[in-house]
Amino acid sequence: MNVFYNKEGIGDTLIVALCDADKDQHRFERKGDAARIFNGDTNETIGYNLFNASTYMNIETSGSLDLNEGILNSINAAIAKNGFEEKLEADFSAKFVVGYVKEKEKHPNADKLSICKVDVGEDELQIVCGAPNIEAGQKVVVAKVGAVMPSGMIIKDAELRGVPSSGMICSAKELDLPDAPQEKGILVLDADKYDAGEPFFS
Repeated sequence: MNVFYNKEGIGDTLIVALCDADKDQHRFERKGDAARIFNGDTNETIGYNLFNASTYMNIETSGSLDLNEGILNSINAAIAKNGFEEKLEADFSAKFVVGYVKEKEKHPNADKLSICKVDVGEDELQIVCGAPNIEAGQKVVVAKVGAVMPSGMIIKDAELRGVPSSGMICSAKELDLPDAPQEKGILVLDADKYDAGEPFFS
């Protein structure tokens, strides 16, 4: 689940995004201040728009909100007050974590891409990476599926030149870190200071 709010840009509307669907499959159902967006073929909920959002919760930031139980509870209370029975659930685990690159091999269909096996603690991800400095044995920062980058881009499962990829190995610039170098390349962490799976941002 990703939650966005930009009062100056789109007004007092909270946007709750749960999953993707083609635009031509979008259907809408509105009750009061809440609009449910759903897949017309499967009836799966794609998200909600909550109008007059500031009357239901206190929102102090703009852009992508850091989701927590308080915000989730406020969203569920608001959509229930407007007549929807669905109760939303969310994954509160860290989306930017330390990864250990266990393996790196050349992409069979792209000279500048590598296929990496990355240990992120409780899971091992296959990530296609285009950074020139990626190597096995490195500790790196991984944006997991569902992460929202500082640019606003949402990380999704993808397929790059025919190879599945789950997540992104990040550069300092992509993470919007201060004094990030301008040249291409992922951020390589001090291996002794970080453990695979730990959150990168405290």
